[in-house]
Amino acid sequence: MFENIGEIVLLFWRAVMALPLAWRQRRKIFDQFFEIGNASLLMVCILSFFIGAVIALQTGPVLVERGLSSAVGGIVGIAMAKELSPVMMAILIAGRIGSAMAAEIGSMRVYQEIDALRTMNINPIHYLVLPRLIAIAVALPMLVVFSILVGWFGGAVVAQFNNHIGVPFVAFFHDLRSIVENRDVVNGVFKSFCFAIIIGVVSCHQGLITIGGPRGIGRSVTKAVVNSIVSIVVFDYILTRILLK
Repeated sequence: MFENIGEIVLLFWRAVMALPLAWRQRRKIFDQFFEIGNASLLMVCILSFFIGAVIALQTGPVLVERGLSSAVGGIVGIAMAKELSPVMMAILIAGRIGSAMAAEIGSMRVYQEIDALRTMNINPIHYLVLPRLIAIAVALPMLVVFSILVGWFGGAVVAQFNNHIGVPFVAFFHDLRSIVENRDVVNGVFKSFCFAIIIGVVSCHQGLITIGGPRGIGRSVTKAVVNSIVSIVVFDYILTRILLK
């Protein structure tokens, strides 16, 4: 485990050192960005809408019973901005994009395409890892901002039209505006940026160490997703402790 952690940190450091060369890989970065961002919008929209709706549905009736109906908007706003959007979007991207990264790079490793790159004096980190890392580091925070807005809207729809809640749109967003600060949204976006780095580095590293043919590729994909999700949950606690100070 510690050996893998050391290799992941070293891979991240090498990718950071290669950032000045990113302009040469701009086409690959754009292609990866499109795959991560645009192609994920529909899933992000559906998931975020119903997460916000479920929060309002679960908390709304309880708050109304206690005479705190005006707090529904604030609870949905804080929950989506600070925690649920960053974590849920990171898990979604880890399952959808992290697995694809591990599979693509793992296939190249198994079928000796990475060795061919080295033979042609092409650094695999510059050519394979850097574009994916930059693309996911830019795309995931943007998806999280979109997710937060859609989640707020989903919560507002349920609060308005559910008979047990009945909080109008105006009251919902007034309370949301009074409780949610810009800092809360910034903290959520910062979390998502850190999660994006984790997903990119862990998935690419798992692909680079793939061995054993098609079965090995399957194992690498599984490990990439599982390790990414576990790391996201662990770092979520660490980042939350830091940002609450």
